[in-house]
Amino acid sequence: MTIRNLNHAFQPKSVVVIGASGKPGSLGAAVLKNIIDGGFGGDIWPVNPRYQELAGRRCYASVKDIPEVPDLAVIMTPAPTVPGLVSELGEKGTRAAVVITAGITKANGLRQKMLDAAKPHLLRIIGPNGIGLMLPPHKLNAGFFHMPAKPGDIALLSQSGAVAASLIDWAVANDVGFSHIVSLGDMADVDIGDCIDMLAGDPNTRAILLYLESIPHPRKFMSAARAASRVKPVIAIKPGRHAEAAKAAATHTGALAGVDRVVDAVLRRAGVVRVIELAELFNATETLARFSPLERARVGIVTNGGGAGVLAVDRMMDFGAELAELSPATIEKLDRPMSSNWSRANPVDIIGDALPEQYRTAVELVVADPGVDVLLVMNCPTGMASSADAAAAVASLAEKGMIHSKPVLSCWLGQATARKGREILQAAG
Repeated sequence: MTIRNLNHAFQPKSVVVIGASGKPGSLGAAVLKNIIDGGFGGDIWPVNPRYQELAGRRCYASVKDIPEVPDLAVIMTPAPTVPGLVSELGEKGTRAAVVITAGITKANGLRQKMLDAAKPHLLRIIGPNGIGLMLPPHKLNAGFFHMPAKPGDIALLSQSGAVAASLIDWAVANDVGFSHIVSLGDMADVDIGDCIDMLAGDPNTRAILLYLESIPHPRKFMSAARAASRVKPVIAIKPGRHAEAAKAAATHTGALAGVDRVVDAVLRRAGVVRVIELAELFNATETLARFSPLERARVGIVTNGGGAGVLAVDRMMDFGAELAELSPATIEKLDRPMSSNWSRANPVDIIGDALPEQYRTAVELVVADPGVDVLLVMNCPTGMASSADAAAAVASLAEKGMIHSKPVLSCWLGQATARKGREILQAAG
C-alpha cells in the first residue's frame, strides 16, 4: 500500500487536460468546461494538436509544449495513445493522472504498457475507465460528472461512475457536501486501499463512503480500512450478495468479489459498516453529514402510532442498536400532558390523536432524559391531527437537527400527507 504522489491528485495546483476539445457534446469539451466552470484556481492547460485556442485559453499541441509541470493530468484520448502520453507526462515531471479513457485492458496489453510507462516516474494513475475526480473544496470538477457537488467533509470512493453520479445528484438536493469524489474505474494502479489510506489522514474528511464491486487486494484493503475506521466512520455498499449479481458486477482478476459471507466478515473485521441498499447509503450519508459520531447511542422514540414504533424497534434490533430505558421521573412527567392510554414506556406512543403541543412536550421530556442519546420522532397520518403541524412543533425545538445537543432523526410515514412535514423537518436539519 502506498500513498506516494497521491497528494498531487488530491491537492493539485495545476491541471493539464489531454484530449480537450471544442466540439459540442464531446467528452473533451465536457471535461474542460467542468474544470473551468468549477472555478479551479490553478493553471489549466488544454492539450490537443487540432486547436490553437480552447475556451479562451491557449491550447498546446503536446505535453512537452506546456510551460510548466502540471500537478495532475486528465487523459481522455483514444486507448492506444495513453501509454505514450503517460510516458511523456512522467518525463515532464507530472506525478498523477486521471485516465478517463476506456478500453485499456489486460487482454489488449495496453494496461501493462500504461503501468510500465508510469513506473519509472512513480506516476500514479486513477482509472482507467472512470468518470473522473471531483474535489469540491478545491473547486475542481475533473471529469464528466453531470453536476458539481457541494463542498463538505465526506469522501466518496466509487467503482461505479453511475452510482457516484447518482449520489451527487441526491446530495445536492439534500444539502450534503463532499471533500473528495473519486471514480476509481478499473483500478489499474490506485485502488480502494490506497485512497482509504490517504483519506484516513486527511483532516478535512470526517467520513468515508465506499461503493465496492470488488476488493482487488484484500489484505491491503483491510489494513487501510481498519486504520481509517479507528478515527472516522467508513461505510460501504457491496453488491454481489447473490451469485447472479456477483456475475453481473464488473469484477477484476484476483479480486475478492464473490462468497458474500466472506466479504461480510472482511468488512466487519475491518470496522466498516455495511449497508445493503443504495437508499441506506443515501441515509447514512445524510446522517454523517449532519451529526458527529457518538460513543453510545441509546435511542428514545416518540410516535403517534404504536405499530410504527414496534417496527422501528424491530429494525433497530436487527442492527444491534440500543433502545433507551426511560427513567421513572420522565414517565411521571409524561403522564400529566399525555392521553391516559399512552404507552408509559419507550417507544413513547402518544396515540393517533396527539396534538402538536403534545408532540412538542413529549419530545422535550424524552430528549431531556439522561438515558437518551438520540431521539427518533415518528408520525403516521391520521384524520385527527395534522402531520405538518406536528412536524412544525418538533422543528421549533431543533437547532441544526439537534435538541439539547442530541441528534434528532425523523420518520414521517406516508407520501402525500407526509410530504409537507418532511420538508419542514428537513429545513430544520
